[in-house]
Amino acid sequence: MSGPHPQHAMVGAFDLLVAAAAIGAILAYSRGADRLRRRGDAWPWVREAGFTAGAWAVAYAFIGPLPGGPFTAHMGRHLVIGMAAPLLLVLARPLTLAFRALRPGRPRRALLALARSRPAAWLAFPPAAALLDVGGLWLLYRTPVFAAVQHLPAAHTLVQLHVIAAGVLFTFAVCQVDPVRRRWSPVWRGGSLLAAGAAHAVLAKSLYTTPPPGTAVATADLHSAAQLMYYGGDLVELALAAVIALQWYRTAGRARARGHRRTALLPTPAPQE
Repeated sequence: MSGPHPQHAMVGAFDLLVAAAAIGAILAYSRGADRLRRRGDAWPWVREAGFTAGAWAVAYAFIGPLPGGPFTAHMGRHLVIGMAAPLLLVLARPLTLAFRALRPGRPRRALLALARSRPAAWLAFPPAAALLDVGGLWLLYRTPVFAAVQHLPAAHTLVQLHVIAAGVLFTFAVCQVDPVRRRWSPVWRGGSLLAAGAAHAVLAKSLYTTPPPGTAVATADLHSAAQLMYYGGDLVELALAAVIALQWYRTAGRARARGHRRTALLPTPAPQE
């Protein structure tokens, strides 16, 4: 039986590399936003602040101290890199910024082709993204995978990469604020969010009573980690639901406005004599 390693023991070359990549992403995003503003285009400062906060959160989660026992600290890291930070990063619309900041040429055409490709559309299908995200967590915590990767640095690296990628992909699929090949209705996105939230909550409740197979976790540490996963996940999922609701409200409002305009343009019937 093994337990999660103390968080500082897991800080290594990969953690430093992720932190450096996050800081590099901040610099690239700021450069793109500055390029737009210099040529007179507007780009909201709140998006830049959100992206900066999300990327810094990822960097800190990998190299900074996190409170609680080993398993609670591990869960805090996963909550940040898999849910909270992806929400901030996606709402900052980095793909839209890249399209607007890049000059016409091969890099811009390649990025546009990738964003509108069939594989990207399949991955951004909300149910598929939800399965990759929450399904990966179930595989990690309810099978011997978690115990196995504690002593395999390469496997641990792959798990962390999956958590980040799956979290960003799911948030991207649910929010759909950047250009995509196909935009799914609020029903698809909201339904996928509800299903993923339910599966996430059930997983957290199961961890409250039973640690991952093959591990030995102190009871207090296990309970605090499960509660962090449960309530922290709820907060992020409520924020995602608010994004969907706001988009639906704006879309419905625009549709009503178009209907009113069409009605106003209709000729007035002549009065009957």
